Amino acid sequence: MKLKQLESLLGDLQQFSNPKVELEQYPTGPHIASRLLYTAENSFDDISNKVVADFGCGCGTLGAAAALLGAEQVIGIDIDSQSLEIASMNAEDLELDIDFVQCDIGNLGWRGQIVDTVVMNPPFGTRKKGVDMDFLFVALKVASRAVYSLHKTSTRDYIKRAALRDLNASSAEVLCELRFDVPQLYKFHKKKEVDIAVDLWRFVPKRSRGKKD
Repeated sequence: MKLKQLESLLGDLQQFSNPKVELEQYPTGPHIASRLLYTAENSFDDISNKVVADFGCGCGTLGAAAALLGAEQVIGIDIDSQSLEIASMNAEDLELDIDFVQCDIGNLGWRGQIVDTVVMNPPFGTRKKGVDMDFLFVALKVASRAVYSLHKTSTRDYIKRAALRDLNASSAEVLCELRFDVPQLYKFHKKKEVDIAVDLWRFVPKRSRGKKD
């Protein structure tokens, strides 16, 4: 599937109707979502025929992109039941078979590296400090191949240091810098739209290097 086709399909998905500020619910736009998954597949072969988990899946955009690119199984996980309802409808509309689980990532309870790849656009941690690193901590425990994640560019040095030192990553690489469009979803937003510089990261968990596919 070509990148433009993937972006077009993702652009038709339903997004949050009543986003929850405490969960930092911002939609992952089709531009960023398509590039994240397209890069994971075409540069690293981390999606097709793989088991992929979408952490904090929201309305399911990243998971849908993984399924469209041929993932063997996609599991979308989110704490919010309303988001999962929308995600489920989006999967149905695209005729995709995606498993959805309502769960706080911190209480996931998975043991060992039971998925190949984790994709996620975690909360940036502006409402609950450190929640982005909580997501990354769990992702690097359960993925055997790679974790793809979006983080504010302003946190780049901290993210790399923490991932390599504390979070079980054997490598941490910024693949590209993107502009994340945050639409005016909440009353405290002063502007109609703000774009934030974000990094697309690829983390490789320890123990996965040298592992035979």
